Amino acid sequence: MKAVLLSLVLVLVCATQETPAEIDPSQIKGEWRTIYAAADNKEKIVEGGPLRCHYRQIECTNGCEYLSLTFYVKVDGTCQLFHKEAKRQEGDVYIIEFAGTNVLQLIHASENMLVTYIENDDGEKITKITKGVAKGDSFTQEEFQKYQELNSEKGIPNENIENIIKTGKAPEDSRYPK
Repeated sequence: MKAVLLSLVLVLVCATQETPAEIDPSQIKGEWRTIYAAADNKEKIVEGGPLRCHYRQIECTNGCEYLSLTFYVKVDGTCQLFHKEAKRQEGDVYIIEFAGTNVLQLIHASENMLVTYIENDDGEKITKITKGVAKGDSFTQEEFQKYQELNSEKGIPNENIENIIKTGKAPEDSRYPK
């Protein structure tokens, strides 16, 4: 009887666990702006860090076998534009080479918000990173709470969140005063 009860409890626990919905990368194409970034190794995403990327454009190519990413990174004090392609792998992850090898996964998408999860291997250490990007200039309070939840799920401390949009603007972005 105890085994039957234990089995029933296990089935109920498994049934109530949320299965993450697959995100169709073709639905996330367009202009995006990095609002927040967080990492378990914060030095990678602070001002001047090698992975403090300011996303600008994401496109699917070849039936979403590739994600084409356009972003800015400040290198030696100068904001530089990069165009990189991430190749899709089994399990809906993408591989991109930039400041090491990066395994990128789309972990949340809505009409105005996209969150990516990246594991960066620089040859010495693996760093877990999330990027919260938006169609606009900010997140709503609910979107920010969702971003914090996703960081917690990935083991990234929320105190390591950097507000990217407040601290850096790409030179071509006409929405901001020069």
